[in-house]
Amino acid sequence: MKLYSKLSTISFLKNSYVNKFLFVTFLGIHIPLIGLLFFVLLGKNHPSNDTIIVFILLMTLLATGLTLLTLKRLIKPIEVASRALNEYRINRTVSQLPTTFDDEAGLLLRNIQKSISENEEYRSDKEDLVYLLSHDLRNFAGNAQALAKLILDEKPSQEVVEYANLIDQTTSQQFVFIETFIKLIQEEDEISKKIQVVKDIKIKTLLGIVNDQVGQKLAAKGIQMLTNVTVKKAKLKIDQDLLIRVLVNLIDNAIKFSFPDSEIKISVTTKNKELIFEVSDTGIGFDSKYSEALFKKFTNQGRLGTANESSTGIGLYLCKKIVEKHEGKLFAKSEGVNKGASFFVIFENIN
Repeated sequence: MKLYSKLSTISFLKNSYVNKFLFVTFLGIHIPLIGLLFFVLLGKNHPSNDTIIVFILLMTLLATGLTLLTLKRLIKPIEVASRALNEYRINRTVSQLPTTFDDEAGLLLRNIQKSISENEEYRSDKEDLVYLLSHDLRNFAGNAQALAKLILDEKPSQEVVEYANLIDQTTSQQFVFIETFIKLIQEEDEISKKIQVVKDIKIKTLLGIVNDQVGQKLAAKGIQMLTNVTVKKAKLKIDQDLLIRVLVNLIDNAIKFSFPDSEIKISVTTKNKELIFEVSDTGIGFDSKYSEALFKKFTNQGRLGTANESSTGIGLYLCKKIVEKHEGKLFAKSEGVNKGASFFVIFENIN
């Protein structure tokens, strides 16, 4: 950026990035001629034709190298702008780009910086608004629920009891959906801020943590979890806590749609430098044509579990977002309704 900054102080180059390139190229083209003039005029002896040719060739090569090197330094603003935009897109890192230059490259730097700042401000305002609305909606739902309980305390007729219970159930569902919205915003924000760093993951330790988190739910439905692990450790571009969250969500999903006293299998294998996690069950399954719809935000494919467990419609969506954010793949397969389902998580195993 130093060369670009210096050239920007020259009045006839200040407002034009193209003129900066032309100026550098013009000087580079004339270096051999200037060098030859000095060589001839300042030389003590009249040089031979061969000497002049060799000198011109050397000066041309030198001028070409210097010009290319200078032009490479001159495109630094484009490289800086591109890197800043990429860092924000991937890691949500907000760079501080210079905004004082007046040419085309300066306008690009200024617009990228302004767009990043405005987007961060928009995200913050959006989150604040949702939290505010969620808080107010919780209060409204809480008031209705409190009134329903007051009605029940008065020991009304059976018909009024049914209405009051319906109000109570409806407001409870509203609380669940409000919490779901808040969780979605918080987790999307957390995912976007995670930086991709290659991590050593010990598979046995990983699955032990996962098992601790899903153990009670497995026991509640009498489901046994079987593991098949052929890998001791792996190097992945994902934080271990996020990977645990993905696996726990997938196993929770399998438990929800599995029948009591059945089995869930989780396997960890490698194939063609890829690490493959598979979570499979023998539960209610799904029609294969809906395999992509399962991962959509607030999908309409959400169903009650085999024990009438509710579904928020964001668990699988968040799993897919986490996996794809870290250059992995997540997809599901099923042979049909009541024929079980398998969910696959695949990452490159970096050696």
